[in-house]
Amino acid sequence: MKEKQLSILILACILCPLFAFAQVKQPTLMILPSDNWCNQRYFMTEYNNQGTVMKIPDYKLAFQEDTELGQVIAKIGSLMIKKDCRLKDAEQELKNIEQRMAEDNVTQSAASGSYLAESPLDILKRRAKADIIIQIWWKVNNTGAGKSVSFTLEAFDAYTSKRIASSTGTDIPTSESIVPIMLEKAVSGRIKEFVGHLNKFYKDINRNGREIILSVKRWENADFNLEKEFNDEELSTHINSWMKKNTVDGRFNMSDASENFILFEQVRIPVEDKNGNAMDAREFGRELQKYLGKAPFNITAKLMIRGLGEAILVLGEK
Repeated sequence: MKEKQLSILILACILCPLFAFAQVKQPTLMILPSDNWCNQRYFMTEYNNQGTVMKIPDYKLAFQEDTELGQVIAKIGSLMIKKDCRLKDAEQELKNIEQRMAEDNVTQSAASGSYLAESPLDILKRRAKADIIIQIWWKVNNTGAGKSVSFTLEAFDAYTSKRIASSTGTDIPTSESIVPIMLEKAVSGRIKEFVGHLNKFYKDINRNGREIILSVKRWENADFNLEKEFNDEELSTHINSWMKKNTVDGRFNMSDASENFILFEQVRIPVEDKNGNAMDAREFGRELQKYLGKAPFNITAKLMIRGLGEAILVLGEK
């Protein structure tokens, strides 16, 4: 009987980690043309960001006018789906965002006086909720032995914009002339290693949490600063203690601080909240906003965001 119980216990110890790993959600990916590719083909637009004119890719125009782009993304996407990656269709997401938020464009926001304008890519990442943005660049080369294709495939964390995987190469010349097929063949030999880097990254954030940036500031007309004491502790100390309790393993870096602001970087937040919903910088910042709104603080605060990975909490009023 004891041997049977021992066997069951050993089996449970083996299966539990496997079951837990199987429950880990895979990242959601979105494939887009690279900035360089868009610039080479004049699929760029300008918008006003706090008085500075910025030049960014016009993805909508690229999908509408380039006949290869949709086919290329479909081919690359099919390779990644075979590796069990979860993909969101960028072209369809652009259409959905345009339909839902036709009145919410970045240029108007800047003109109205908002000093936290987002680029169209920030809006796309935030509304589509993709975890990883994959950018593809390619160029067809004409040689004496036929045509070849050069490519660069890069993956970026949508929360921090950090590069997490990269692959580049040039296929051998061939008589093939259909670019999406040429590119599919060129990428297929390197896709396993590329996806391996993506999986390594996502295992890390499931284990150690997502990385975001959180800033706490005060309005100029606020009648308090971060050195004001509540229950014999400065407000900044209370905020720091809250961060320790609500980050994964208390992992964050207080990069800078004064009586007027605190900057937290490399903040590791849970992938999901207690209800199983995806956690991002907005939701994490909202929890701190709720905490400061209660006694003994009773502080009103305005929550603002940049993309998925940065939250700004301004204390004193909304």
